[in-house]
Amino acid sequence: MNQLTIGDEELADNPTARVPICLLLDVSLSMQGDPIYQLNEGVKMFINEIINDDMTRFSADITILTFGGHVSQVFEFGNIEEQEIPIFTAVSTTPMAEAVLQAVELLEDRKKTYRDNGVDYFQPWIVLMTDGGPTDDQYLIDEATNKTTDMIKNKKLVMFSIGIGNDADFDFLQEFGSPPAQLKGLKFKEFFQWLSQSVSTISDSMPGDKIELPPREGWDALS
Repeated sequence: MNQLTIGDEELADNPTARVPICLLLDVSLSMQGDPIYQLNEGVKMFINEIINDDMTRFSADITILTFGGHVSQVFEFGNIEEQEIPIFTAVSTTPMAEAVLQAVELLEDRKKTYRDNGVDYFQPWIVLMTDGGPTDDQYLIDEATNKTTDMIKNKKLVMFSIGIGNDADFDFLQEFGSPPAQLKGLKFKEFFQWLSQSVSTISDSMPGDKIELPPREGWDALS
């Protein structure tokens, strides 16, 4: 309850239209070594760029979920300047579907908070990064893919699925309802710079506007 109370107070003080974003990050054992190091560096750069941009600092509303053995919320919605940037370590299995379902629930709760406080918002974003496929039970996988596909189709969600390396299950990522991208090598920083620029583009517009995001050439091997 403390997190929601703090969020309500902040929303009342700053009614800027929000861009709710959930970073959904694979920290399973296969990410150990350079991938998890580069992921840490990229997220750190992303958060700092958001803080240092006068527009996005007030509009970007970011939470981070990790999935490696279990799903953890390691960064909460609210004032990002008052939170420590998490440090990720690679462990265990890949409960990706469970993480997606938790992300959807968090974003839906956050939208209700906006509505309760009279704050406009853009479609919520899920940014999923993984180097493999899910290890969840099939019923959870079906629930997650059906839910995101339906929400994307009804313009209630924007989802970016980013495959890391050649072992990422791109056929499966397609099932979430939008075409996946493939990270070039370990260009996490380039991706998060693109993400920061995209959030800035959204922040400089109004809810309902048609928005063109920056090109992906610097990091997407499929573009």
